[in-house]
This record gives sequence, C-alpha cells and structure tokens, in this order.
Amino acid sequence: MSKVAVVYWTGTGNTQKMAQKVIEGAKKAGAGVTEIFADSFHEADVASYDAIALGCPAMGAEVLEESVFQPMWDEVKPALKGKKIGLFGSWGWGGGVWMEDWTSDAESTGADLVGTVTANNEPDHAADAECEALGEKLA
Repeated sequence: MSKVAVVYWTGTGNTQKMAQKVIEGAKKAGAGVTEIFADSFHEADVASYDAIALGCPAMGAEVLEESVFQPMWDEVKPALKGKKIGLFGSWGWGGGVWMEDWTSDAESTGADLVGTVTANNEPDHAADAECEALGEKLA
C-alpha cells in the first residue's frame, strides 16, 4: 500500500474541501493517507511518503500563503526530487497565475508532478472530480 500525505493550508475552507476530495481519491485507490496541516510538515517528513499532495489557495497578489505555507514549501523543496507530487488550491481573483508560478517552482525541484487542480472559490463538481482523480494518481 502506498503512503500519501495531503498537506495543505486553508483560510476560508475551500482548499480544505479540495483536500478532502484528494484524500477520498487516494483512499479509493488503496493508499494509506495522512492529512497534515502545513505548519506540521517538514523536510524530514518527505521521505516517509510515496507521494505528497500539496494544497494552498492564492493569496494577495496571487502568491502562496506567506506566513505558514510558503516557509513550509521552501523547507521541503530540496527533498522533493524524484517524489511524486500533486498541487491544488482555490482562488477568488486573477487568473490562476499563482498556480502557474507554483507549478514552475515545483518542476524545478525535480519532483514528479502528476497534476494540478484549481477551483474558483468553492470547488464545484468538476473540481471535486479532478481532486479525486489527483488523489488516485498519487496512490
């Protein structure tokens, strides 16, 4: 059984809803899943998982959340080389540039990025299905 970590930060609950769908998808595919809030995940934890889903909404000028998520992301990036990962998050303004920037940053780590999912505000049925599919890919 593969081990998947679903690591996220949420402000309004939308990214948490997406995380729950990623978890459902990974469990359906037979993975053991651990749900982790971003401030409790560290570089040393990366090796404990076969795959990691990372979730963060767009904040401010379409950037990752800066006080909790960005520091965690910066800490774990060096350990992601070769690791299967997926990215997800919600946004309420702009055009999703934060995910484009985050995707480029993730790819530069050498991680195996299997997919990204975005939702405009609260995830709809299509975003829910995409999150479940991401969880299945990670499993």
